[in-house]
Amino acid sequence: MSNSGDDAALPYYEDVSPGSGTLPPRARYDVPDASRQRLGGHWRFRLSPSAAAVDDSFARPEYDDSGWDRLPVPSHWVLHGHGAPAYTNTPYPFPLDPPRVPDENPTGDHRVVFDLAADWGGDVLLRFEGVESCARVWLNGRELGWFQGSRLPHEFALGRADGEGPLRRRGNVLAVRVHQWSAGSYLEDQDQWWLPGIFREVTLEHRPPGAVRDFRVHAAYDHTGGTGTLRVDSEPGGRVRVPELGLDLATGEAATVPVEPWSAEVPRLYEGELVTSADPAAPGSGGERVPLRIGFRTVAVADGVLKVNGRRVLFRGVNRHEFHPEHGRAVDRRTMAEDVRLMKQHNINAVRTSHYPPHPAFLDLCDELGLYVVDECDLETHGFHAVDWRGNPVDDDRWTPALLDRAERMVGRDRNHPSVIMWSLGNECGTGRGLSAMARRIRALDPSRPLHYEGDPSCADVDVYSRMYLPHEEVELIGRRAEPERGTPEQDARRRSLPFVHCEYAHAMGNGPGGLSEYQRLYETYERCQGGFVWEWIDHGIARRAPDGTRWYAYGGDFGEELHDGNFVCDGLLFPDRTPSPGLTEYKKVIEPVRIGAVPAAGADGAPADTLTVRNGYDFADLSALAFRWAYAVEGVPVAEGGLTVPPLGPGESAEVKLPEPPPARGRWGEAVWTVRAVLAADGPWAGAGHEVAWAQIPAGTVAAETGARPAARPAAAAFPAGPREDGGRAVPLGPGTFDAATGTLTGLRGLEVTGPRLDVWRAPTDNDEGAPWQPDLRLGPLWRRLGLHRMRHRTDEVTVGGGALVVRSRVAPAATDLALATTYRWTADGAVLRLEVSVEPLGDWPCPLPRLGLRLGLPGTLDRAEWYGGGPGEAYPDTRAASRLGRWAMPVDAMQTPYVRPQENGAREGVRWAELRRRDGTGIRMTGEPPFWFSARRWTTEELDAADHGTDLRAGERIWVHLDHAQQGIGSQSCGPGVLPQHRLAASPASFAVGFSVPEGPGGDS
Repeated sequence: MSNSGDDAALPYYEDVSPGSGTLPPRARYDVPDASRQRLGGHWRFRLSPSAAAVDDSFARPEYDDSGWDRLPVPSHWVLHGHGAPAYTNTPYPFPLDPPRVPDENPTGDHRVVFDLAADWGGDVLLRFEGVESCARVWLNGRELGWFQGSRLPHEFALGRADGEGPLRRRGNVLAVRVHQWSAGSYLEDQDQWWLPGIFREVTLEHRPPGAVRDFRVHAAYDHTGGTGTLRVDSEPGGRVRVPELGLDLATGEAATVPVEPWSAEVPRLYEGELVTSADPAAPGSGGERVPLRIGFRTVAVADGVLKVNGRRVLFRGVNRHEFHPEHGRAVDRRTMAEDVRLMKQHNINAVRTSHYPPHPAFLDLCDELGLYVVDECDLETHGFHAVDWRGNPVDDDRWTPALLDRAERMVGRDRNHPSVIMWSLGNECGTGRGLSAMARRIRALDPSRPLHYEGDPSCADVDVYSRMYLPHEEVELIGRRAEPERGTPEQDARRRSLPFVHCEYAHAMGNGPGGLSEYQRLYETYERCQGGFVWEWIDHGIARRAPDGTRWYAYGGDFGEELHDGNFVCDGLLFPDRTPSPGLTEYKKVIEPVRIGAVPAAGADGAPADTLTVRNGYDFADLSALAFRWAYAVEGVPVAEGGLTVPPLGPGESAEVKLPEPPPARGRWGEAVWTVRAVLAADGPWAGAGHEVAWAQIPAGTVAAETGARPAARPAAAAFPAGPREDGGRAVPLGPGTFDAATGTLTGLRGLEVTGPRLDVWRAPTDNDEGAPWQPDLRLGPLWRRLGLHRMRHRTDEVTVGGGALVVRSRVAPAATDLALATTYRWTADGAVLRLEVSVEPLGDWPCPLPRLGLRLGLPGTLDRAEWYGGGPGEAYPDTRAASRLGRWAMPVDAMQTPYVRPQENGAREGVRWAELRRRDGTGIRMTGEPPFWFSARRWTTEELDAADHGTDLRAGERIWVHLDHAQQGIGSQSCGPGVLPQHRLAASPASFAVGFSVPEGPGGDS
């Protein structure tokens, strides 16, 4: 594709080779602090707009850099005032002319001065953990070499401090030139911010005589005999000691002993040590001691299933980009540890390192706390799809050495981690000879792990069948090995023999993802379907401050990019500040590894359950680490709680457990519910005792009032006349309400000014409503706008008063179409309660589901405290309601909002029986539903929410806008994947529902 002519004439940063002067890859390990010197801190920095605009004189030790800026290392210079970040999903932000890059190539020159430790007498290595995208390195004016491969380690030999070479004891000057764009950028189109810089650590490592150049830990597990076989290969050789196992072996020697295996559920590690000598004939003479953390486990595909330690595993996974809202991909260990703990706390057991090897400390944490890792190579060429994959580097032999170098550096660094159970060639690269070459090289380096790659439908180079964003029905076909034929008969047969891994699904962009429960049922039903990895872990919003100091998060286009993909970079289960989103809460519930269900009472249809079934869904762990608790509540008010004895069931086992007798209701009346929880019995490394792992709610019937009548929720106001009264004026009184005589609109409720209620069908479209740009015929948000659902017009056709009711007939319709909703409001009063019955009849042939169907009303802004009995505590929608539990909840109205980076529909609570909004003095309004409704309240209208690009665009008004929805459209995952399942779509069809309004007196009380 390139018209650049002879590649040999190109500058080094446009060279397709991986670099020059670097050492071969090797296994990383923690050397003692005395043998490592960290060069992080503030370096001198100068940014130039072009790679050709500067010379190399800055690398000379005597160069005067006193006028340069200071820049922290590790960091990205665009996050420190030098240029700006840019975000694209698939498009390259430069012309496609590989390996050429534009003249506008920001180039950062870095300098730091360091002294060498006085007691270092051997060789010294200089190590870079990660630099984007191309670096050229000098020490004391001598060029060491250059490299590409942004998220992989590179090392240079510096020689000895007291020998020949550039290294000195004091006053060393390290100079590094970093180019934002290089030939390597064509291999790194990974749906993330383009963030140049030295973003991982730079260190010096002391290599004494006899130091380990490389080593390989082989620690296999035989599940049939419960034994592990250990062999450690090392250059140079030495001895391996594992005191807990009584092992003292020569390197290269194997031993088989009884062991406890490593798994994500039980991450058993054995501490060991590799010891080498400077003189093999004289043990103890110098050399090095390398700490080992050994996990015995075996991974294999057998009988069409991916197995760990002989058992099928089910991935409850996430894709994880490295990201911090202030530091970009310069993520510290504390933040990595927070991520891993959050994953474990939310029942996640696997991570795909999208789309590059992570910081090595992350893998240490996965080993220790227990996560399966699909380690993915630093490779994606997705932008070539725009030109039908012409010029794709993975199918161009000139690039193969760079591809192999990336594969070797990944495997060489990470192969001693038990958490790494699969290698992935990369992501969204199409197909090509280079990928096959990578697969062969990885198998040669490490035949003990299966290979993954999603982008080749032939599955020629892989051991698992992997796809992205498949609809549920196709996943089911794959589970039955009945998917449509693809490729040659031989390719088709091979693919059908492989296990299926959904490497990306359930796009967690904005409100959502929906449909998780239905996916999980398929994974648990079909042996071949071994789970998947939700896209993705965290929103990549970059932290910014508004003029008033309010923090907000920027996405694509907020930095003036001429080409960008908007908020598609904010598609995570965590918000940028690492607060779990409702999507993560939902995912935790959907994938919980303990299933608790009700066994119906024998001999009585519809009778409350008195027995539970408890099933252990772990692959390896029993339930001995869990304690079970029950709680009994009536109308959301706790009555009693206690412990429940559950046997320590093994993986896959289940048991029936008797519930206690329902405790006395203590004067309560109404709906009774058991809540049973599985919690950690003791403190653990990722959560404390009492941390909830799984839960279920079991209806316990209705508790009747002892006196035959339900006690009042609060002291009620004096009864009002039941029927409406026409007094010849503009106002019509009805019970506690006052209506406009001309329109039949409620204007006041016992002193409260009310706007509405009236029928509402519009919601601020979610990212999943808006859909993916490549699905133009399926996107609901744009279709809703074309139909005008965001600007519905209301016409009052008739207002009648009589027969004890106020009846309003209206037509609700968008402009420029004959579609409409014929709506009847029937108002009655019963004492202090004003009751509204609504019936809706669609007119015309509606081509799409409705966003919502319900009532919207405005109330005074002083009613800022919400309480409700229904689903909570967080938001829920028809296909995201697994984590919603029935209870009595209370919070400020402001806390009911979900702060999605791009504002959109949020905050609905499902199954609400009644809701109240109150002032600080306890007075307020009560709303009851027949049937239960979806409840949300906010300080801005839906139109204002829809118009906002960021949370800072929303300004609290003087009113609170309340939605009482009879129904909501589901959420789906169409921001990148499939839409809403049929059972969760809100068809335009006849509907009727009722709401009661009252204004109780006095402070809140029991309900």
